[in-house]
This record gives sequence, C-alpha cells and structure tokens, in this order.
Amino acid sequence: MEKIKKGVHKICECLELCAAGLVLIGILLSAIGLFSEKGLFVNLMQDTSLFIHYLEQVLLLVIGIEFLQMLCRPNADNVMEILIFLVARHMIVGTTTPLEDFVSVISVSLLCVLRRYLHNLKEKEGKGD
Repeated sequence: MEKIKKGVHKICECLELCAAGLVLIGILLSAIGLFSEKGLFVNLMQDTSLFIHYLEQVLLLVIGIEFLQMLCRPNADNVMEILIFLVARHMIVGTTTPLEDFVSVISVSLLCVLRRYLHNLKEKEGKGD
C-alpha cells in the first residue's frame, strides 16, 4: 500500500512539473508578445489611456510568474502572494466602486496580517526544535 502511495505521489509531482512547464511557456509567449509590439511606448506617450491596458497585461504576467512559483514550490506564503496580487490587480485595473476599493484594501490588509502570522508561527516552530 505504501508503494502505491509513493507511486501516486511521484505521478502527481510529474504532472505538477508538466503544468508548471506549460505555464512557463505561456508566460514567455505572452511576454514576447507584449514587448515585441512595435511602437508600444510611442503609442503610450501619445495616448495615455492605453496605459491601463498595458498595466493590465504586465500585472497578468506578474500573476502568472507567481502562479508558476507556487506550482514549483507550493507553500502558504506563495499562495498569499498570489492572492494579494490578484486583489491588487483587480483594484488597480478594474472599474471598481469606492465600496469595492474599500473591501479590496481590507482584503489585502487581512492577507498581509495572515501572511505575517504564518511567518511568525513558522519561526516559533523553528526555534522550538
């Protein structure tokens, strides 16, 4: 029975690595597409309303990179970072109401407090050993 569990665990690790590889390919293709666009910065200088679209694409790449990091090294800290980026991205590039902005700020604050709590808990466990 233990051999079966280990075998399933190995298969899951391989599938996670395959998923991480696919995410990495997607990130690289998106980055190439974003930065290879000729005249992007000239267009941004002429029409500043395009900046929101550009910022949205860059923040999607950042979230993709954080997701890739979570797939490679899954832990609570990486999950918290992704959630913080997702909420911040929604607040920055989304069309939100003041109430939604307030809820987003509270959410990010709570995630940061929880992240800090988990760090302190981990440090205490490390000192107790």
